[in-house]
Amino acid sequence: MYPSVKQVKPGKNYILSIVFDNGETGILDMKPFLDFGVFRSLKDHEIFQQVKVNFDTIEWPFSIDLDPEFVYQKCHKSHSNTSCQ
Repeated sequence: MYPSVKQVKPGKNYILSIVFDNGETGILDMKPFLDFGVFRSLKDHEIFQQVKVNFDTIEWPFSIDLDPEFVYQKCHKSHSNTSCQ
Protein backbone atom coordinates (compact mmCIF):
# COMPACT_ATOMS: atom_id res chain seq x y z
CA MET A 1 0.00 0.00 0.00
CA TYR A 2 1.31 3.42 -0.95
CA PRO A 3 0.83 6.68 0.96
CA SER A 4 -1.94 8.95 -0.21
CA VAL A 5 -1.37 12.39 -1.62
CA LYS A 6 -2.42 14.93 0.99
CA GLN A 7 -1.48 18.18 -0.78
CA VAL A 8 -0.35 19.23 -4.23
CA LYS A 9 0.86 22.61 -5.43
CA PRO A 10 1.62 23.37 -9.08
CA GLY A 11 4.79 25.29 -9.79
CA LYS A 12 6.56 26.76 -12.78
CA ASN A 13 7.85 24.60 -15.61
CA TYR A 14 5.36 21.76 -14.99
CA ILE A 15 6.61 20.93 -11.50
CA LEU A 16 4.34 19.63 -8.73
CA SER A 17 5.17 19.91 -5.03
CA ILE A 18 3.55 16.98 -3.24
CA VAL A 19 2.91 16.15 0.41
CA PHE A 20 2.00 12.56 1.32
CA ASP A 21 -0.09 11.49 4.29
CA ASN A 22 2.97 9.84 5.89
CA GLY A 23 4.72 13.24 6.13
CA GLU A 24 7.06 12.70 3.18
CA THR A 25 7.32 15.36 0.49
CA GLY A 26 8.60 15.43 -3.05
CA ILE A 27 8.82 17.29 -6.32
CA LEU A 28 7.34 15.62 -9.39
CA ASP A 29 8.51 16.92 -12.78
CA MET A 30 5.67 16.30 -15.23
CA LYS A 31 7.55 17.40 -18.39
CA PRO A 32 8.57 13.84 -19.41
CA PHE A 33 4.90 12.78 -19.50
CA LEU A 34 3.35 15.69 -21.43
CA ASP A 35 3.71 14.09 -24.86
CA PHE A 36 1.59 11.05 -24.03
CA GLY A 37 -2.17 10.57 -24.42
CA VAL A 38 -4.43 12.71 -22.27
CA PHE A 39 -1.44 14.34 -20.60
CA ARG A 40 -0.85 16.42 -23.75
CA SER A 41 -3.65 18.75 -22.64
CA LEU A 42 -1.60 19.59 -19.53
CA LYS A 43 0.79 21.54 -21.76
CA ASP A 44 -1.85 24.27 -21.47
CA HIS A 45 -0.47 26.04 -18.41
CA GLU A 46 -3.96 27.11 -17.25
CA ILE A 47 -5.12 23.48 -17.18
CA PHE A 48 -1.91 22.31 -15.50
CA GLN A 49 -2.44 24.88 -12.71
CA GLN A 50 -5.86 23.36 -11.92
CA VAL A 51 -4.35 20.25 -10.32
CA LYS A 52 -6.00 19.16 -7.07
CA VAL A 53 -6.11 16.26 -4.64
CA ASN A 54 -8.92 13.79 -5.24
CA PHE A 55 -9.23 10.86 -2.83
CA ASP A 56 -5.65 9.55 -2.55
CA THR A 57 -4.04 11.03 -5.67
CA ILE A 58 -3.96 14.10 -7.91
CA GLU A 59 -6.18 15.04 -10.81
CA TRP A 60 -6.85 17.75 -13.34
CA PRO A 61 -9.99 18.71 -15.27
CA PHE A 62 -11.30 16.26 -17.88
CA SER A 63 -10.70 13.27 -15.55
CA ILE A 64 -6.92 13.35 -16.02
CA ASP A 65 -5.29 11.72 -13.02
CA LEU A 66 -2.26 9.79 -11.88
CA ASP A 67 -2.11 6.52 -10.01
CA PRO A 68 -1.00 7.20 -6.41
CA GLU A 69 1.61 4.45 -6.71
CA PHE A 70 3.06 6.20 -9.79
CA VAL A 71 3.20 9.54 -7.97
CA TYR A 72 4.93 8.00 -4.96
CA GLN A 73 7.44 5.99 -7.01
CA LYS A 74 8.47 8.93 -9.20
CA CYS A 75 9.41 11.13 -6.25
CA HIS A 76 12.37 11.01 -3.91
CA LYS A 77 10.62 11.35 -0.62
CA SER A 78 11.94 12.99 2.51
CA HIS A 79 10.80 15.32 5.22
CA SER A 80 11.91 18.24 3.05
CA ASN A 81 11.32 18.88 -0.65
CA THR A 82 13.59 16.93 -2.97
CA SER A 83 13.65 16.23 -6.67
CA CYS A 84 11.97 13.32 -8.38
CA GLN A 85 13.82 11.18 -10.88
